[in-house]
Amino acid sequence: MKNAKGRVFKYGDNIDTDVIIPARYLNSSDPAELATHCMEDIDKEFIKKVQKGDIIVAEKNFGCGSSREHAPIAIKAAGVSCVIAETFARIFYRNAINIGLPIIECPKAAAEIEEGDEVEVNFDTGVITDLTKGASYQGQAFPPFMQKIIDAEGLVNYINTRQ
Repeated sequence: MKNAKGRVFKYGDNIDTDVIIPARYLNSSDPAELATHCMEDIDKEFIKKVQKGDIIVAEKNFGCGSSREHAPIAIKAAGVSCVIAETFARIFYRNAINIGLPIIECPKAAAEIEEGDEVEVNFDTGVITDLTKGASYQGQAFPPFMQKIIDAEGLVNYINTRQ
């Protein structure tokens, strides 16, 4: 996977893991089941509108809260191809990479990209292009080893392919 392209769903600061996947649904570890409840406490329409490849853009501290992997799993299973934020909670950042969900930090993109914009992300270069506005932003590119984990759909698959 070298890039992502999709329509933007925009959220603010401190989107915590309980908003991404409410705790009442944590009795399931099935990605497809978790996806049906993704973002429902903050955006009831998200799961009805999201399409494969769409992108979430948020502001500061996306994924704060608990350390459970259910949150990035729900986002990925819902079809989201990338999350862009000003900053991520560190445990969410690691969990996202571990399950193969591309995330990229870019404060300027997070501030300027709007709900509904069409955005493309190049993971090799870290360039984020808002196709709607014709603007480009330089985000944090993934180091090659992280790209390999994401390309393998997560850390476990990556490790298994190396044995």
